[in-house]
Amino acid sequence: MIMKNVTFYWLLVLWAFTIAGCGGKKADETKPISEVKTEAEKMDAGQLRSMAMTYKEAIVAKTDEVEKIAAKLKEIPVTELLGEKAKQLKTDIDSLTKSIDALKVRFDVYYAKLKEKSGDLSGLQL
Repeated sequence: MIMKNVTFYWLLVLWAFTIAGCGGKKADETKPISEVKTEAEKMDAGQLRSMAMTYKEAIVAKTDEVEKIAAKLKEIPVTELLGEKAKQLKTDIDSLTKSIDALKVRFDVYYAKLKEKSGDLSGLQL
């Protein structure tokens, strides 16, 4: 009976970690800037660098997506640029661009705070 309870509690703990996302921080383009600034104030240089890198990687990934979609858009004949496929590609680019802009604002908070603390900025330039 005790073994079943222990197993149950371990599974519960694992589930909680999974839900909480303890596997690492992710770039969140919807997190309020005030919250990002508050968190950044409490971080040391290593944590700031890690968060800035997380945001940089997300920005680079989305920028790559924009480039791929733009390449598809260029392949569409001029006569079809007003068609549904072209409109959808343009909508996708607009959406990704807005996302990139939001990520950059948050990246800048972590980057500026890291710079203020004289942290290692190498490899963080966009």
